[in-house]
Amino acid sequence: MLSQLPVLIAPFILGGVSLVSAQSMPSNAYTPLSEPCPADFALIRNAGAPGNQTLSAGERAYISERKTRALPRAWAEYLENVQRAGSNAKATLPPYVSAILDSITDQPTLGIAVSGGGYRAAAFGAGVLNALDGRNASSAATGLGGLMQAASYLTGLSGGSWFVTSYAQANYPLVQELVFGPDSSRAGIDALSMDYGGWLANYSFEQPSDNATANTFFATTVVEEIEGKKDAGFNVTFADVWARQLARHFANGTTQVNFYDENVPHGAGITLSSVVNTSAFTSYSAPFPIVVTDLYLPGLGVLSTNPILEFNPYEMGSFDPSLAAFTLTQYLGSTNESVCVTNYDQVSRVAASSSELYNILDDAALAYIDGPLLEAYGELIGNTSDMLYAEWPNAFYGINGTGISFPATNESYLMLVDGGENGQSVPLQPMLVKARGVDVILALDADPDTEDGWAAGSALIATQAWASIYPESYTFPPVPTNISEFIAQNLSTRPTFFGCEATSSNASAPLLVYLANGGPPRDGSPPLMNVTTVVQSLELDELQGMLDEVWDTAVQGYPLVPGYMIPSEQGTEVLVDPEWPVCLACAAVERARARAGYAREGVCVGCFERYCWDGSIVGSE
Repeated sequence: MLSQLPVLIAPFILGGVSLVSAQSMPSNAYTPLSEPCPADFALIRNAGAPGNQTLSAGERAYISERKTRALPRAWAEYLENVQRAGSNAKATLPPYVSAILDSITDQPTLGIAVSGGGYRAAAFGAGVLNALDGRNASSAATGLGGLMQAASYLTGLSGGSWFVTSYAQANYPLVQELVFGPDSSRAGIDALSMDYGGWLANYSFEQPSDNATANTFFATTVVEEIEGKKDAGFNVTFADVWARQLARHFANGTTQVNFYDENVPHGAGITLSSVVNTSAFTSYSAPFPIVVTDLYLPGLGVLSTNPILEFNPYEMGSFDPSLAAFTLTQYLGSTNESVCVTNYDQVSRVAASSSELYNILDDAALAYIDGPLLEAYGELIGNTSDMLYAEWPNAFYGINGTGISFPATNESYLMLVDGGENGQSVPLQPMLVKARGVDVILALDADPDTEDGWAAGSALIATQAWASIYPESYTFPPVPTNISEFIAQNLSTRPTFFGCEATSSNASAPLLVYLANGGPPRDGSPPLMNVTTVVQSLELDELQGMLDEVWDTAVQGYPLVPGYMIPSEQGTEVLVDPEWPVCLACAAVERARARAGYAREGVCVGCFERYCWDGSIVGSE
């Protein structure tokens, strides 16, 4: 927290009088609008039956154009980087890798999934994507750079959704600038005058100042920003307050200079559907962003059979057979085909819905995290006990899925909560949709499975169990069935490939490249990446240290001989596999290799022997 900040807001709180009104600029920009629907408007799009589902016209067009306009160059630049790194490591890729990546028709479809876990997950996603970004000379030099540009999909939930939404709405800038603000020396302008000032992680979500009066002013201001929505006749919940908190960190418009200024929108008015207007999107140069959230049922909670809901720039809904329907993101809030609502799909509210875990916290935890804001919200609404979820008008009222009843069909509102509450804290489901044809998924896991706060595979275990419920809809590669197996085989402390040997039962499953925040740094440095999920703020040097730690996790791979000491370096332990970039390239093309009929050969054979889980069971209790 920043002790000097109260000076900046003193003019607004002298005499205990707030100058913020319910119709402030942020309040107006956050308020949904109602208007007659377009003549060709359809409230619902049916996604189809399992095995024969379809994507939206917008997504189909984007992915198609991206494959022809952007991906050939992206794969070519990535291939050049990995070949250079392979040459340095004396590891030559087999010819089929370049043959596949040079062919528009054979190139693989890659997806990247960023898990939940608060700031820890956001930093893990940012750090890995930084290592995969071909625009960085240091990333290109490792042989990993360019893989981000080659990805077709990018999914996130909870803390991972903070990263994904901030990345997409900011037009996919360099990660360092996304997190810390624009580089004024590179841009040649004052960074504080830019449209965004980074994540501002050193400002706490709930109490950004060390001054109690300043924090009370902040709480009142944030709550008053949702009054316009309430006055317009729309229900508000604490998720709207949470959205306004998150917007100051993960949506454009807030800087250190204007953090407390009620005359700027602080991200209000930036919608998920407006991402399609960014230059990265119109040039097809960025992966397609998807945010995942869970459905909460009154009296039942989050059941494993509840449909997993996704938000993308074009649609919101689910491919799960219990719904198999979507509604347009631009018109979220609409429940009929006469009166259409716009401006409801605030990007910060989408992120808030995906990270809405207040419903599972006890009163003490709630008071600790957001006490003043809950108090101010309670004064506006009256009762907070049943409002700790994100409420969205139910466009799917009265409909059912394909052979399975939609559990919220009779609810006027969809109650959405943190996307990891069903146990699937890595958002894999959208990339298991067969219509998307994803070949390989880079699964980034920062879930706190162990007592020390490290990931150990629980998300993959939960997804495997869930996918088995819908065998006609989803196919998932085999993974261990309990955490003890992940720990015993060190599957989360190094990159691990799952689904290497396709069988008749999982032939359509993507290859899973599992990269987890699985343990402390190999070099013995004090760990930074096991901070608690509910941490409210981070010092900027701490956040930079976290990103540096993630960089090492992303680039080091799994040494050829773990624990081997190099005599020429005075007994230094081997920490990095020089062949890791090559091995990752082998994994990226694996499903495309099988389709094209090439035999796995050369260095890829050794890579798969080293990185693939062989299905063995050694750690069961």
